[in-house]
Amino acid sequence: MSLIRARRQHLPGCCILPPDMLRRIALHGSRNQREAALDTLAVDQTLRLGRATYQLLESGARHGLLGVPTTAKQRTIYDAQGHETLPGRMVRAEGAGGVADVEVNEAYDGLGATFDFYAEVYDRNSIDDEGLRLDASVHYGRRYDNAFWNGRQMVFGDGDGDLFNRFTVSLDVIAHELTHGVTGDEAHLVYLDQAGALNESISDVFGSLVKQYARRQSAGEADWLIGEGLFTASVHGVALRSMKAPGTAFDDPVLGRDPQPATMAGYVHTSSDSGGVHTNSGIPNHAFYLAATGLGGFAWEKAGRIWYETLRDKRLKPTATFRQFARCTVQNAAHFFGPAERQTVSAAWAEVGIRAA
Repeated sequence: MSLIRARRQHLPGCCILPPDMLRRIALHGSRNQREAALDTLAVDQTLRLGRATYQLLESGARHGLLGVPTTAKQRTIYDAQGHETLPGRMVRAEGAGGVADVEVNEAYDGLGATFDFYAEVYDRNSIDDEGLRLDASVHYGRRYDNAFWNGRQMVFGDGDGDLFNRFTVSLDVIAHELTHGVTGDEAHLVYLDQAGALNESISDVFGSLVKQYARRQSAGEADWLIGEGLFTASVHGVALRSMKAPGTAFDDPVLGRDPQPATMAGYVHTSSDSGGVHTNSGIPNHAFYLAATGLGGFAWEKAGRIWYETLRDKRLKPTATFRQFARCTVQNAAHFFGPAERQTVSAAWAEVGIRAA
Protein backbone atom coordinates (compact mmCIF):
# COMPACT_ATOMS: atom_id res chain seq x y z
CA MET A 1 0.00 0.00 0.00
CA SER A 2 1.44 3.38 -0.96
CA LEU A 3 1.61 6.27 1.48
CA ILE A 4 -0.86 8.18 -0.74
CA ARG A 5 -3.33 5.31 -0.67
CA ALA A 6 -2.96 4.99 3.08
CA ARG A 7 -3.78 8.69 3.46
CA ARG A 8 -6.93 8.31 1.39
CA GLN A 9 -8.07 5.44 3.55
CA HIS A 10 -7.55 7.30 6.79
CA LEU A 11 -10.19 6.54 9.40
CA PRO A 12 -10.71 7.95 12.88
CA GLY A 13 -8.76 6.10 15.53
CA CYS A 14 -10.63 2.84 16.06
CA CYS A 15 -10.02 1.59 19.58
CA ILE A 16 -11.21 -1.61 21.22
CA LEU A 17 -12.51 0.13 24.38
CA PRO A 18 -15.44 2.48 23.70
CA PRO A 19 -15.14 6.03 25.07
CA ASP A 20 -18.34 5.63 27.10
CA MET A 21 -16.72 2.87 29.16
CA LEU A 22 -13.68 5.03 29.82
CA ARG A 23 -15.88 7.97 30.83
CA ARG A 24 -17.72 5.78 33.32
CA ILE A 25 -14.40 4.72 34.84
CA ALA A 26 -13.43 8.39 35.08
CA LEU A 27 -16.62 9.02 37.05
CA HIS A 28 -16.79 5.95 39.27
CA GLY A 29 -13.30 4.47 39.49
CA SER A 30 -10.60 4.85 42.09
CA ARG A 31 -8.09 7.67 41.78
CA ASN A 32 -5.62 5.52 39.83
CA GLN A 33 -8.38 4.12 37.62
CA ARG A 34 -9.71 7.60 36.91
CA GLU A 35 -6.31 8.94 36.01
CA ALA A 36 -5.63 6.03 33.64
CA ALA A 37 -9.04 6.42 31.99
CA LEU A 38 -8.66 10.18 31.55
CA ASP A 39 -5.18 9.79 30.10
CA THR A 40 -6.49 7.14 27.70
CA LEU A 41 -9.41 9.34 26.64
CA ALA A 42 -7.02 12.19 25.91
CA VAL A 43 -4.95 9.98 23.60
CA ASP A 44 -8.03 8.51 21.94
CA GLN A 45 -9.50 11.95 21.30
CA THR A 46 -6.34 12.91 19.47
CA LEU A 47 -6.66 9.80 17.35
CA ARG A 48 -10.27 10.55 16.50
CA LEU A 49 -9.32 14.05 15.37
CA GLY A 50 -6.81 12.45 13.04
CA ARG A 51 -3.71 14.44 13.92
CA ALA A 52 -1.82 11.47 15.33
CA THR A 53 -2.49 9.23 12.35
CA TYR A 54 -1.05 11.63 9.82
CA GLN A 55 2.05 12.07 11.95
CA LEU A 56 2.40 8.30 12.25
CA LEU A 57 2.07 7.81 8.51
CA GLU A 58 4.87 10.29 7.95
CA SER A 59 6.91 8.54 10.64
CA GLY A 60 6.27 5.23 8.90
CA ALA A 61 7.63 6.61 5.64
CA ARG A 62 10.77 7.85 7.38
CA HIS A 63 11.45 4.66 9.31
CA GLY A 64 10.69 2.25 6.50
CA LEU A 65 7.51 0.87 8.06
CA LEU A 66 5.66 0.97 4.77
CA GLY A 67 8.10 -1.53 3.34
CA VAL A 68 7.76 -3.46 0.09
CA PRO A 69 4.62 -5.53 -0.60
CA THR A 70 5.19 -9.24 -0.22
CA THR A 71 3.26 -12.50 -0.43
CA ALA A 72 4.66 -13.77 2.87
CA LYS A 73 4.14 -12.62 6.44
CA GLN A 74 6.33 -9.68 7.34
CA ARG A 75 5.91 -8.74 11.00
CA THR A 76 7.91 -6.28 13.05
CA ILE A 77 7.27 -5.62 16.73
CA TYR A 78 8.44 -2.43 18.43
CA ASP A 79 8.67 -1.39 22.07
CA ALA A 80 7.33 2.11 22.71
CA GLN A 81 8.88 1.91 26.20
CA GLY A 82 6.02 3.78 27.87
CA HIS A 83 6.12 6.69 25.42
CA GLU A 84 3.53 7.85 22.89
CA THR A 85 6.01 8.26 20.05
CA LEU A 86 5.78 5.52 17.47
CA PRO A 87 7.00 3.07 16.50
CA GLY A 88 9.65 2.77 19.22
CA ARG A 89 12.59 0.36 19.43
CA MET A 90 12.47 -2.71 17.20
CA VAL A 91 12.50 -5.85 19.35
CA ARG A 92 11.38 -8.70 17.11
CA ALA A 93 11.40 -9.12 13.35
CA GLU A 94 9.86 -11.75 11.08
CA GLY A 95 11.36 -15.18 11.63
CA ALA A 96 13.17 -14.28 14.86
CA GLY A 97 12.60 -16.43 17.93
CA GLY A 98 10.53 -15.48 20.93
CA VAL A 99 11.80 -13.02 23.51
CA ALA A 100 11.37 -12.66 27.25
CA ASP A 101 8.68 -9.98 26.88
CA VAL A 102 5.28 -11.71 26.75
CA GLU A 103 3.57 -8.71 25.13
CA VAL A 104 6.05 -8.79 22.24
CA ASN A 105 5.40 -12.49 21.64
CA GLU A 106 1.61 -12.15 21.93
CA ALA A 107 1.58 -9.28 19.44
CA TYR A 108 3.82 -11.21 17.04
CA ASP A 109 1.69 -14.35 17.26
CA GLY A 110 -1.59 -12.41 17.00
CA LEU A 111 -0.49 -10.60 13.86
CA GLY A 112 0.58 -13.92 12.39
CA ALA A 113 -2.66 -15.70 13.26
CA THR A 114 -4.68 -12.91 11.64
CA PHE A 115 -2.54 -12.90 8.50
CA ASP A 116 -2.83 -16.71 8.25
CA PHE A 117 -6.60 -16.64 8.68
CA TYR A 118 -7.19 -14.18 5.86
CA ALA A 119 -4.63 -15.89 3.60
CA GLU A 120 -5.73 -19.47 4.17
CA VAL A 121 -9.49 -18.95 4.40
CA TYR A 122 -10.16 -16.10 1.95
CA ASP A 123 -6.94 -16.03 -0.11
CA ARG A 124 -6.31 -12.47 1.06
CA ASN A 125 -2.74 -11.19 1.00
CA SER A 126 -2.56 -9.24 4.27
CA ILE A 127 -4.79 -6.35 5.36
CA ASP A 128 -4.85 -4.54 2.02
CA ASP A 129 -4.69 -7.74 -0.11
CA GLU A 130 -1.42 -6.40 -1.50
CA GLY A 131 1.05 -7.75 1.03
CA LEU A 132 1.03 -4.91 3.56
CA ARG A 133 3.63 -5.40 6.29
CA LEU A 134 2.17 -5.97 9.74
CA ASP A 135 3.78 -3.79 12.38
CA ALA A 136 2.90 -3.28 16.02
CA SER A 137 4.13 -1.34 19.01
CA VAL A 138 3.69 -2.62 22.57
CA HIS A 139 4.05 -0.80 25.92
CA TYR A 140 2.44 2.31 24.49
CA GLY A 141 2.02 5.12 27.02
CA ARG A 142 1.66 4.74 30.76
CA ARG A 143 -1.25 2.61 31.99
CA TYR A 144 -2.85 3.07 28.59
CA ASP A 145 -6.21 1.26 28.60
CA ASN A 146 -6.65 0.52 24.92
CA ALA A 147 -5.42 -0.99 21.68
CA PHE A 148 -5.91 0.50 18.24
CA TRP A 149 -5.19 0.31 14.52
CA ASN A 150 -4.05 3.79 13.45
CA GLY A 151 -4.39 3.22 9.72
CA ARG A 152 -0.80 2.06 9.52
CA GLN A 153 0.07 -0.22 12.44
CA MET A 154 -1.22 -1.84 15.63
CA VAL A 155 -0.62 -0.20 19.01
CA PHE A 156 -1.10 -1.86 22.40
CA GLY A 157 -1.29 -0.41 25.88
CA ASP A 158 -0.33 -2.33 29.01
CA GLY A 159 -3.61 -1.59 30.80
CA ASP A 160 -3.86 -0.10 34.27
CA GLY A 161 -3.32 -3.47 35.99
CA ASP A 162 -6.39 -2.83 38.12
CA LEU A 163 -9.34 -3.11 35.73
CA PHE A 164 -7.51 -4.13 32.57
CA ASN A 165 -4.71 -6.53 31.76
CA ARG A 166 -2.29 -6.06 28.89
CA PHE A 167 -4.10 -5.51 25.57
CA THR A 168 -2.10 -8.14 23.70
CA VAL A 169 -3.72 -10.89 25.77
CA SER A 170 -6.77 -11.42 23.51
CA LEU A 171 -6.28 -12.74 19.99
CA ASP A 172 -9.75 -11.57 18.98
CA VAL A 173 -8.85 -8.01 20.02
CA ILE A 174 -5.79 -8.06 17.77
CA ALA A 175 -7.80 -9.46 14.86
CA HIS A 176 -10.64 -7.01 15.55
CA GLU A 177 -8.34 -4.02 15.21
CA LEU A 178 -6.54 -5.34 12.13
CA THR A 179 -9.92 -5.97 10.50
CA HIS A 180 -10.61 -2.23 10.70
CA GLY A 181 -7.84 -2.05 8.11
CA VAL A 182 -9.59 -4.63 5.93
CA THR A 183 -12.88 -2.74 6.18
CA GLY A 184 -11.14 0.53 5.35
CA ASP A 185 -9.55 -1.07 2.31
CA GLU A 186 -12.71 -2.73 1.00
CA ALA A 187 -15.88 -0.94 2.10
CA HIS A 188 -14.85 2.48 3.48
CA LEU A 189 -17.75 2.32 5.93
CA VAL A 190 -18.31 5.71 7.53
CA TYR A 191 -17.55 5.61 11.26
CA LEU A 192 -20.92 7.02 12.30
CA ASP A 193 -24.36 5.70 13.30
CA GLN A 194 -25.40 2.39 11.68
CA ALA A 195 -22.52 2.36 9.18
CA GLY A 196 -20.11 2.86 12.07
CA ALA A 197 -21.81 0.12 14.09
CA LEU A 198 -21.43 -2.19 11.08
CA ASN A 199 -17.75 -1.22 10.95
CA GLU A 200 -17.35 -2.27 14.59
CA SER A 201 -19.46 -5.39 14.14
CA ILE A 202 -17.43 -6.59 11.16
CA SER A 203 -14.31 -6.29 13.29
CA ASP A 204 -15.98 -8.32 16.05
CA VAL A 205 -17.14 -10.93 13.53
CA PHE A 206 -13.70 -11.54 12.07
CA GLY A 207 -11.98 -11.09 15.41
CA SER A 208 -14.06 -13.99 16.70
CA LEU A 209 -13.50 -16.01 13.52
CA VAL A 210 -9.71 -15.63 13.76
CA LYS A 211 -9.86 -16.99 17.31
CA GLN A 212 -12.17 -19.82 16.27
CA TYR A 213 -9.91 -20.69 13.32
CA ALA A 214 -6.81 -20.74 15.53
CA ARG A 215 -8.60 -23.05 17.98
CA ARG A 216 -10.32 -25.08 15.22
CA GLN A 217 -13.66 -24.56 16.95
CA SER A 218 -17.04 -25.01 15.34
CA ALA A 219 -19.75 -22.38 15.65
CA GLY A 220 -21.34 -24.45 18.38
CA GLU A 221 -18.10 -24.78 20.35
CA ALA A 222 -17.03 -21.12 20.20
CA ASP A 223 -17.54 -18.76 23.15
CA TRP A 224 -18.46 -15.77 20.91
CA LEU A 225 -16.81 -13.39 23.38
CA ILE A 226 -14.78 -10.35 22.35
CA GLY A 227 -11.97 -9.33 24.68
CA GLU A 228 -11.96 -12.37 26.94
CA GLY A 229 -8.98 -12.03 29.29
CA LEU A 230 -8.82 -8.23 29.18
CA PHE A 231 -10.55 -7.80 32.53
CA THR A 232 -8.63 -8.43 35.72
CA ALA A 233 -10.11 -10.59 38.46
CA SER A 234 -11.50 -7.46 40.17
CA VAL A 235 -14.02 -6.85 37.37
CA HIS A 236 -17.44 -8.50 37.38
CA GLY A 237 -17.50 -9.61 33.78
CA VAL A 238 -16.20 -12.12 31.24
CA ALA A 239 -15.38 -9.92 28.23
CA LEU A 240 -16.03 -6.59 26.53
CA ARG A 241 -18.85 -7.98 24.40
CA SER A 242 -20.82 -11.15 23.79
CA MET A 243 -22.06 -11.88 20.28
CA LYS A 244 -24.13 -14.77 21.60
CA ALA A 245 -25.86 -12.70 24.27
CA PRO A 246 -25.30 -8.94 23.84
CA GLY A 247 -25.87 -7.06 27.07
CA THR A 248 -24.50 -9.80 29.35
CA ALA A 249 -20.71 -9.49 29.02
CA PHE A 250 -20.21 -7.46 32.21
CA ASP A 251 -22.10 -5.90 35.11
CA ASP A 252 -19.63 -4.07 37.31
CA PRO A 253 -19.85 -1.21 39.86
CA VAL A 254 -17.18 0.79 38.02
CA LEU A 255 -17.75 -0.22 34.40
CA GLY A 256 -21.51 -0.37 34.67
CA ARG A 257 -23.62 -2.88 32.79
CA ASP A 258 -22.99 -4.05 29.24
CA PRO A 259 -25.18 -1.65 27.20
CA GLN A 260 -25.37 -3.63 23.96
CA PRO A 261 -28.83 -4.45 22.59
CA ALA A 262 -29.40 -7.78 20.84
CA THR A 263 -32.29 -6.57 18.67
CA MET A 264 -33.61 -3.39 17.07
CA ALA A 265 -36.12 -3.08 19.90
CA GLY A 266 -33.21 -1.92 22.07
CA TYR A 267 -31.47 0.28 19.50
CA VAL A 268 -29.77 3.19 21.28
CA HIS A 269 -30.19 6.65 19.77
CA THR A 270 -27.25 8.74 20.97
CA SER A 271 -24.70 11.28 19.81
CA SER A 272 -22.04 9.71 22.03
CA ASP A 273 -19.40 7.37 20.58
CA SER A 274 -20.08 8.45 16.99
CA GLY A 275 -23.73 7.51 17.31
CA GLY A 276 -23.28 4.48 19.55
CA VAL A 277 -21.06 2.48 17.21
CA HIS A 278 -19.75 0.18 19.96
CA THR A 279 -23.20 -0.20 21.50
CA ASN A 280 -25.49 -0.82 18.53
CA SER A 281 -22.95 -3.17 16.94
CA GLY A 282 -24.50 -5.77 19.25
CA ILE A 283 -27.44 -6.07 16.82
CA PRO A 284 -25.51 -7.14 13.67
CA ASN A 285 -23.17 -9.12 15.95
CA HIS A 286 -26.09 -11.18 17.20
CA ALA A 287 -27.41 -11.62 13.66
CA PHE A 288 -24.06 -13.09 12.64
CA TYR A 289 -24.03 -15.41 15.65
CA LEU A 290 -27.53 -16.64 14.76
CA ALA A 291 -26.58 -17.11 11.10
CA ALA A 292 -23.34 -18.93 11.96
CA THR A 293 -24.92 -21.31 14.46
CA GLY A 294 -27.88 -21.83 12.15
CA LEU A 295 -25.61 -22.79 9.26
CA GLY A 296 -23.48 -24.94 11.58
CA GLY A 297 -19.98 -26.30 11.10
CA PHE A 298 -17.02 -23.94 11.08
CA ALA A 299 -18.35 -20.39 11.03
CA TRP A 300 -15.65 -19.10 8.70
CA GLU A 301 -16.70 -21.48 5.93
CA LYS A 302 -20.23 -20.24 5.20
CA ALA A 303 -21.32 -17.37 7.45
CA GLY A 304 -17.85 -15.82 7.41
CA ARG A 305 -17.59 -16.17 3.64
CA ILE A 306 -20.97 -14.49 3.20
CA TRP A 307 -19.96 -11.56 5.43
CA TYR A 308 -16.53 -11.29 3.76
CA GLU A 309 -18.02 -11.19 0.27
CA THR A 310 -20.55 -8.60 1.46
CA LEU A 311 -17.69 -6.46 2.76
CA ARG A 312 -16.21 -6.58 -0.73
CA ASP A 313 -19.54 -6.12 -2.50
CA LYS A 314 -19.48 -2.96 -4.62
CA ARG A 315 -23.21 -2.49 -3.97
CA LEU A 316 -22.42 -1.80 -0.32
CA LYS A 317 -22.30 1.95 0.25
CA PRO A 318 -20.05 3.69 2.80
CA THR A 319 -23.20 4.92 4.56
CA ALA A 320 -24.89 1.50 4.60
CA THR A 321 -27.67 0.90 7.11
CA PHE A 322 -28.23 -2.38 8.93
CA ARG A 323 -31.02 -3.25 6.52
CA GLN A 324 -28.93 -2.53 3.43
CA PHE A 325 -26.06 -4.62 4.76
CA ALA A 326 -28.48 -7.41 5.70
CA ARG A 327 -29.93 -7.48 2.19
CA CYS A 328 -26.45 -7.84 0.73
CA THR A 329 -25.69 -10.78 3.02
CA VAL A 330 -28.91 -12.52 1.99
CA GLN A 331 -28.13 -12.00 -1.69
CA ASN A 332 -24.58 -13.26 -1.23
CA ALA A 333 -25.78 -16.28 0.73
CA ALA A 334 -27.91 -17.26 -2.26
CA HIS A 335 -25.17 -16.44 -4.78
CA PHE A 336 -22.30 -18.30 -3.11
CA PHE A 337 -24.27 -21.14 -1.54
CA GLY A 338 -27.98 -21.59 -2.17
CA PRO A 339 -31.60 -21.14 -1.08
CA ALA A 340 -31.18 -22.94 2.26
CA GLU A 341 -28.33 -20.66 3.29
CA ARG A 342 -30.27 -17.64 2.04
CA GLN A 343 -33.20 -18.58 4.25
CA THR A 344 -30.98 -19.13 7.30
CA VAL A 345 -29.30 -15.73 6.94
CA SER A 346 -32.62 -13.98 6.33
CA ALA A 347 -34.11 -15.63 9.41
CA ALA A 348 -31.13 -14.53 11.52
CA TRP A 349 -31.68 -10.89 10.57
CA ALA A 350 -35.42 -11.21 11.15
CA GLU A 351 -34.77 -12.48 14.68
CA VAL A 352 -32.92 -9.26 15.53
CA GLY A 353 -35.71 -7.17 14.03
CA ILE A 354 -34.35 -6.45 10.54
CA ARG A 355 -36.29 -7.44 7.45
CA ALA A 356 -33.68 -8.31 4.87
CA ALA A 357 -35.82 -9.95 2.17
